[in-house]
Amino acid sequence: MNEHNGLINDALDSKLKRCNAPLHILDTSTETYGCRYGNPDGCVKCYLEGVCAFVRKDKICQSPPWSWAKRYLLLKLAGENEGNVYESKEI
Repeated sequence: MNEHNGLINDALDSKLKRCNAPLHILDTSTETYGCRYGNPDGCVKCYLEGVCAFVRKDKICQSPPWSWAKRYLLLKLAGENEGNVYESKEI
């Protein structure tokens, strides 16, 4: 494997870890703790005051990827199946 392929693999691994990380107690179906974008720089709201996790003091992203709601449910179900029960802000 050459150096270029290694860098690509590292970037893909980082993306997968960020997108599929276990749920944080502050994650909901409409907000995430931290950024869940595979490529944060591609987000039109990246670094937008009051919206982006990178600039908010509480590290909450108020505009997660459109696919987040489905991923949230899948991660929540996976956590419950493993015995991890996450309490979210949602009622």
